[in-house]
Amino acid sequence: IIVTHGTIGANMLVHKALVGAGDRVVAIVPTYQQHYSIPASIGADVQQLQLREHDGFLPDLDALRDLVVPGTKLIALTNPNNPTGALIERPMLEEIVQIARAAGAWILCDEVYRGTDQHGAGMTTSIADLYEKGISTAGMSKAYSLAGLRLGWIAAPQEVIEAVSIHRDYDTISVGVIDDYFAALALEHREKVLARSQTITRGNLSLLEDWVEKEPRISWVKPRSGTTALLKYDLPVSSKEFCVTLLNETGVMFTPGSAMNMEGYVRIGYANNPDILKKGLALVSDFLARQPE
Repeated sequence: IIVTHGTIGANMLVHKALVGAGDRVVAIVPTYQQHYSIPASIGADVQQLQLREHDGFLPDLDALRDLVVPGTKLIALTNPNNPTGALIERPMLEEIVQIARAAGAWILCDEVYRGTDQHGAGMTTSIADLYEKGISTAGMSKAYSLAGLRLGWIAAPQEVIEAVSIHRDYDTISVGVIDDYFAALALEHREKVLARSQTITRGNLSLLEDWVEKEPRISWVKPRSGTTALLKYDLPVSSKEFCVTLLNETGVMFTPGSAMNMEGYVRIGYANNPDILKKGLALVSDFLARQPE
């Protein structure tokens, strides 16, 4: 394990340490933009596997097998998924491992939302525990709600940690001592911290579900983890126009689906104060009611 400047630093270091020009990288999208833009900037051959609503935003494994040809360097994914909130559980993860192993590929699994599952203990199985070439990245920003600490980590085989260490020496050297101290303190009390987070996310998702069920112009695949969801809207406008107009008229901000190649959807984050969430959703309802049929 190596400590990094947030999960964003962890992801960047893995891509820079492992991926070279011409290497084949398969990114499961939509995802955090790092996982396809950084390898593309290096000159890698980046292939994208698009998640589909009719699959519950889970990867089509037959399509993945077609993309992960022998010699593929890396499969990159987020689990739980950002932005859909889809959760790949252990049986499907094990199938993905088999696909990667057959091709000799590494798996980089961005697990920054690990700990936010809607049921049970909330902890998704980590890829680092399933695969000898599995690389897990995570941090304090999501499940622990301590993004300001800018502290993340990589859990990976020793050869990856050594390669990452060389790059980190030219990048960040180390994290701040104060960040490190408070992150360690939070992790020592992780049961209480995660219990608080799960109370918020599980309660708020229930509020959001009730709202979606009452809105005829909104549909979704209910998230099973994470703190974000994709809402499909029934209006004859682009997602950018929808979001800009909504923001200007109500002060409510969604992320347009076009930003993640998911036109026709908007992304909502629901890990905020429940009263603010209720107020915001009421404003969205008023906005939708004003739109022409």
